[in-house]
Amino acid sequence: MENGTQILRPTQDPSECTKEVKSLMWVYVLVGNIVRGMGETPIMPLGISYIEDFAKSENSPLYIGFVETGAIIGPLIGLLLASFCANVYVDTGSVNTDDLTITPIDTRWVGAWWFGFLICAGVNVLTAIPFFFLPKTLPKEGQEDNADIIKNENEEKQREEFKKEKNGITKDFLPFMKSLSCNPVYMLFILISVIQFNAFVNMISFMPKYLEQQYGKSSSDAIFLMGVYNLPPICIGYIVGGLIMKKFKITVKQAAHIGCWLSLLDYLLYFLSFLMTCENSSVVGINTSYEGIQKDLYVQNNIFANCNVDCNCPTKIWDPVCGNNGLSYLSACLAGCETSIGAGINMVFQNCSCIQTSGNSSAVLGLCDKGPDCYTMLQYFLILSATSSFIYSLAAIPGYMVLLRCIKSEEKSLGVGLHTFCTRVFAGIPAPIYFGVLMDSTCLHWGTLKCGESGACRVYDSATFRYIYLGLPAALRGSSFIPGLIILILLRKCHLPGENASSGTELIETKVKGKENECKDIYQKSMILNDDELKTKL
Repeated sequence: MENGTQILRPTQDPSECTKEVKSLMWVYVLVGNIVRGMGETPIMPLGISYIEDFAKSENSPLYIGFVETGAIIGPLIGLLLASFCANVYVDTGSVNTDDLTITPIDTRWVGAWWFGFLICAGVNVLTAIPFFFLPKTLPKEGQEDNADIIKNENEEKQREEFKKEKNGITKDFLPFMKSLSCNPVYMLFILISVIQFNAFVNMISFMPKYLEQQYGKSSSDAIFLMGVYNLPPICIGYIVGGLIMKKFKITVKQAAHIGCWLSLLDYLLYFLSFLMTCENSSVVGINTSYEGIQKDLYVQNNIFANCNVDCNCPTKIWDPVCGNNGLSYLSACLAGCETSIGAGINMVFQNCSCIQTSGNSSAVLGLCDKGPDCYTMLQYFLILSATSSFIYSLAAIPGYMVLLRCIKSEEKSLGVGLHTFCTRVFAGIPAPIYFGVLMDSTCLHWGTLKCGESGACRVYDSATFRYIYLGLPAALRGSSFIPGLIILILLRKCHLPGENASSGTELIETKVKGKENECKDIYQKSMILNDDELKTKL
């Protein structure tokens, strides 16, 4: 090849490799995420438990729906920010981006991931300020104007806090843990949550990668599409689910049925995504011959041919080009290109002997596009994904109310916290690890680092990738319906601790009115009693 095209060759000099010192910046990122997790973890369990305890029973599903919606709006903004950062080169400001020969759609592109951390850190500091101004106690909803009841409740809370400090936390912890462990509905709900979180963590974590490999989108476009098509329907579903619970005063048993059958409907729709497929990218030397014939993906293919055998091309370099014959090549050298014009991402290679066309053979940087049919399939997939997200989130609030109403009021904080702990430990941590290993097993061509070490995967077998990405969550979600059906059977036979709260407010209102009358009687008697007698009565 002429000097117009520059190809970087991987160095094999071990002395040069030893000069590189591995950065320990990942330790700061790890510690920062640990501290952030310590700060944000108590908000949801304690906040939802507070809403359930101090809001009216018919209003708490709606309030929890708003809280869950807020928890989705944040990731939506975060994904939009991530899409912007992924479109900016990682070393922007220190390199001339005009000289880059890769685009965001290239698998070698690394976005400015660090930029999002700076923005989010500043926002977290600002949002923490209002928490310092929250009062220690708040009145139960509907009793804000009754000063006597509020005063008695505050005194009762102070006595309970004094008892807790005197007896210690561990005295109640073990009995509560035993009570929760012996609650079959609660334990089955945790099992369902762990199984389904394993499925959804995998789907969410690898959805951008799936859109890249299956439909040929860039990282920034994939993140943007994921946020725009999935998160708004989830927000709407949470609010609508809370409104339905409030409007029709759904009982715990009814909520369990709503959550189960809506989840089943979403599960059945999910199988349509198996039909929305695109073909593998045709890369000569990996899955396609130089004549354009598809080859067995797992048989070692010869990346050389008569047209490039004398070019002395490196085999470890991944610098793909798209020929005007519709096939992609590992590099311009392997495509047999002799000259190039232009610079940067606008570079065009000409006189390519391996590209068999009737006219002048040429190639441009990057893999070839998937075509208009693949774009249509992408639209169908995104519409189905948005519909499924809405249906599943519609069932989320009724399902969450089953969790809250199946445990005693004094156990709610511990119960919600234990539920969050189990889903994070048994789903949030291991799921991306084993799923990532399965994804890597579908790799067709690995990149190579400067010292000859294996780098990131450049090309996947999109068919096998699709079966794993869609099939494993389908299997996990299908197995979760077994404990779900057992819960429906148990709810028909047993009475839940919080069932009175969900079946109406008559009992609560009767107790409140009785307490209010009792307080009024004490207040009237206090008008004729001295201070010592008043203290005795109270």
